[in-house]
Amino acid sequence: MTVPRQWLLAAASLLFVAAPAAATEEPCERQEFDGARYIVCSVKAKDARLKLFWQKADGSPHRWFGTLADGLKTQGKALVFAMNAGMYGTDYAPMGLYIEDGKELRPADLKKMAGPQSKIPNFYKQPNGIFYFGADGAGILTTERFLKARPQAGFATQSGPMLVTDDTMNPIFINGSSDRTRRSGVGVCDGGDMRFVISEDDVNFYDFAKLFQKHLACPDALFLDGGQGAGFFNPALKRADWSWHGGYGPMIGLIE
Repeated sequence: MTVPRQWLLAAASLLFVAAPAAATEEPCERQEFDGARYIVCSVKAKDARLKLFWQKADGSPHRWFGTLADGLKTQGKALVFAMNAGMYGTDYAPMGLYIEDGKELRPADLKKMAGPQSKIPNFYKQPNGIFYFGADGAGILTTERFLKARPQAGFATQSGPMLVTDDTMNPIFINGSSDRTRRSGVGVCDGGDMRFVISEDDVNFYDFAKLFQKHLACPDALFLDGGQGAGFFNPALKRADWSWHGGYGPMIGLIE
């Protein structure tokens, strides 16, 4: 007897529901704030499963989330979620300071640019900053403060501009600005927990910073990238973004 296809689908659905829960609680969820939609991924302070990734063993950049996920799979690991970890050049190398597994692979970029904010690339909008994390926890500092304090960091990435510093929004942002696009960023919040965010709608810097300050209660937050450079990977939400730039540079990912 031929079993109707809908019966097979129903049985598969029941098996899926009855399957034991994954070892890792799903960290990413969709949220709304002030009429805009976001995906927010939460990671506890000092979670050793969080890593930065840039190059494969042969020195070439991963470029794609799928490439990174496949490489981890060969090691018996799974990529729970990932997003681009800052801006990058045409060779997919990180802009500014980049530390991976305790090794400084790129130096800090201390260049400053003058002129109207609309003409200054986002990385150089001031202050820019450095997101770092490791066995001692996570933090976000302006570039100058990080280089002066030199906190212990197994991983670090420089980007800009700072969205929120010491619970104060960056004063260069304009409420109601028409400069709207998809944006990604990271905040270090109460208790040192981290929030990684990508917008599903186009938002301006002011609204994006307000999300971290008011909704997520993150006293410090850093912009990672925007527009075509903002990317996200999460099988649970059926997301595996492709970049129109031909790939991504540094990536941050939670593995299990």
